[in-house]
Amino acid sequence: MKLIVIGSGGREHAIIKKLLENKEITKIYALPGNGGIAADAECVDIGAKDKDAIVKFALDNKIDFAVVAPDDPLVLGVVDALEEVGVPCFGPRANAAIIEGSKVFSKNLMKKYNIPTATYEVFEDMDAALKYLETAPIPTVVKADGLALGKGVIIAMTREEAVDAVKSMMADKVFGESGSRVVIEEFLEGPEVSVLAFTDGKVVKPMVSSMDHKRALDGDKGLNTGGMGTVAPNPYYTKEIAEECMKTIFLPTIDAMNKEGRTFKGCLYFGLMITKNGVKVIEYNCRFGDPETQVVLPLLESDLFTIMKACRDGSLAETEVKFMDGSACCVVVASKGYPQKYETGFEMTLPTVGGDTDIYVAGAKIIDGKLCNAGGRVLGAVGKAETLEKAIKVAYGVAKEVKFENAYFRSDIGKKALEAK
Repeated sequence: MKLIVIGSGGREHAIIKKLLENKEITKIYALPGNGGIAADAECVDIGAKDKDAIVKFALDNKIDFAVVAPDDPLVLGVVDALEEVGVPCFGPRANAAIIEGSKVFSKNLMKKYNIPTATYEVFEDMDAALKYLETAPIPTVVKADGLALGKGVIIAMTREEAVDAVKSMMADKVFGESGSRVVIEEFLEGPEVSVLAFTDGKVVKPMVSSMDHKRALDGDKGLNTGGMGTVAPNPYYTKEIAEECMKTIFLPTIDAMNKEGRTFKGCLYFGLMITKNGVKVIEYNCRFGDPETQVVLPLLESDLFTIMKACRDGSLAETEVKFMDGSACCVVVASKGYPQKYETGFEMTLPTVGGDTDIYVAGAKIIDGKLCNAGGRVLGAVGKAETLEKAIKVAYGVAKEVKFENAYFRSDIGKKALEAK
């Protein structure tokens, strides 16, 4: 079996490594991949959004199955284009990927089908949004409608911050056309939980829960990032809460999408908050989260490729999705200065991994035969163990062995989870 995995980050590296556990798979191409992924798959210089080139490559190379991992190509319809020429895919079609592609769509969907979420207002006119903010409850949350590399959400603690957020999105276009419409919503409080779930559009099989750490600095200080680390499972996500979510959020979301004629197949990500008034949806993603994937997939005992085929073929009900007991931790090693200014091109030395440790490379490229950092988030150092405390220790042991100039990582990934136990 020959596969293509579309994308270039640590998430894709984790997916590729897990897929390679299936002996039927003889070859994986990563489009475009990165310098670290090149150790496990053949990287091809085709961008994740280059629909025509992806389709041509798949046909020319007689690809048996495609995994479309990032949000952009899913929203752009890469799955539709590949399926149209007979290449089976894991991932939702464009009309279902809109659940992430438009926050206005997802909020309206939740309102229509009584799926618990924060109260909200939608604005296409900046003056109207600013007028609303004069009396809106503070803190508040301002979201760009479209995709913004996971950075289109601003939690405004003051009225001035809320005004600045609206102006930066709608007037300054910091997120391009994604900020043409904004959602201003109620600020929710409580522990956050990420739950990725496999679905074939009929049944939902959730993966182990996780906890992300978005802020750049220790103590959840500094700017928001794409994620500085994760742990799984999330101790706040109890069996009782999981049952509540299945009944009030997971199945109702799949049913709602079916009723809208937008059947969702693939991985649906639920960003949740456990409030004093029950669990509410903060956001949906139409794909595996990053860096949540890096702690969830190492705990998966069942075969990932078999599950992906079942999601596509509609046979997930009969397919085993089993996770091992124990915990995993991912510490993101970044280039110092991320998410603002940082330097790249430094040679990297990576430790040997295996067994209960792994490294998933996100931002690296080969320069003159040497692996060098090439992005803000460079890699995820991962450890798993029977307890969360041990998994954190193992992950930090790996992170400390990663060497390149100006390497940086938070020192408190998992601390909040340990305090909850």
